[in-house]
Amino acid sequence: MRPMDPHFARYPFFDGARAAVGEADISPAALVVEDAPAVERGLERVERALMEGTVAAEEPRRWSDREELLSYPIARILVSLVDTPAAVDKYAAAEAATAHDRFRADFRSDDDGLQSTAARSVSLDDVLREFDLSGAVRPERPDDGRRRGSRDPTHYWVAVGAYLTLSTADWGERWRLVNRELATGEVRVTADELHRLLEEAVHRRVADGLPFEVRGSAAGEEIADALDDEVASLRDLLNDHDVTGRMEVEAVVPGLFPPCMKALVQRARGGESLPSHSEFSVVAFLVALGMDATEVATLLDAEDETAERIATRVEYLADADGAQFAPPSCASMQSYGDCVNRDERCETISHPLSYYTSAVRDAGDVRDWRETAAEGTSADDRT
Repeated sequence: MRPMDPHFARYPFFDGARAAVGEADISPAALVVEDAPAVERGLERVERALMEGTVAAEEPRRWSDREELLSYPIARILVSLVDTPAAVDKYAAAEAATAHDRFRADFRSDDDGLQSTAARSVSLDDVLREFDLSGAVRPERPDDGRRRGSRDPTHYWVAVGAYLTLSTADWGERWRLVNRELATGEVRVTADELHRLLEEAVHRRVADGLPFEVRGSAAGEEIADALDDEVASLRDLLNDHDVTGRMEVEAVVPGLFPPCMKALVQRARGGESLPSHSEFSVVAFLVALGMDATEVATLLDAEDETAERIATRVEYLADADGAQFAPPSCASMQSYGDCVNRDERCETISHPLSYYTSAVRDAGDVRDWRETAAEGTSADDRT
């Protein structure tokens, strides 16, 4: 492989990154068969996409730029083998959301002239060129159109064709052309709105061609067979949603939580920094009960950065289209090592929500924690 451009590790969907993978001295099939680090990172990439709406590594320093780049084609193979619309859409959306965050950080670094990040950052012009939008986007110029102390414009003009191609009616009324400022074939947008359009460009590029046929050759069969366990685990994540449609209660009664969720709540309230999968599990469980970000943070006694991260998780889970983001099943909790303190009811169910629905039904009259939280009773007392 030619010398690694660090941009490619951050933006593996760039044309140059795909070319670099094509010139690599090792094939995806060889990576899979050898169980190379890129395979583990590729699996993490898809898992975090399905669970958290991001493909960023949980431990970024663990992976080299080369492994990060090669994990992208591996992730696409995994998504293709899972072969469901939900997996494709959520994976592409997560790649796009992660790129959006990185674009914004890179553009700020470029604007601030931070030399330490210059080698890794891309400019807005770089991204516009990447998506053939250089001639379709121009900065607003009156008064230089710039924020005080900043070199970046606050608004841009986008060619109508590009705007209509990238925006969708699902984004809300303000994105409808009739509600926009329009002049000489261009639409006026804020900098944040331009970034949203670029995110959509990434989403479409990542989704293009997914899923593809993997088992079309002897090498493809070998790849698919070698990834059987990984694909099964990803399908389990998606299958965990089946119980949500049967959810019958939205009362929050911590004392009736299944043992696994009680343990996670207690660990969080004790100040422990939960692993990402554990935090996702308990937050997803609480969101399934109808709790909002403030309520979840209060129950988990979360503050500052932890509360902000939980709020982001809650927003993602609450906005997820479809139920595949319900809390993990008992099988998944076991695989995470979070299935603890099993009791008799655990022997009769296969999902934490089923446990809770059964416990609430058997308990009869219950009082919602949200009604008592203002009285100052501690969550520990109720669990």
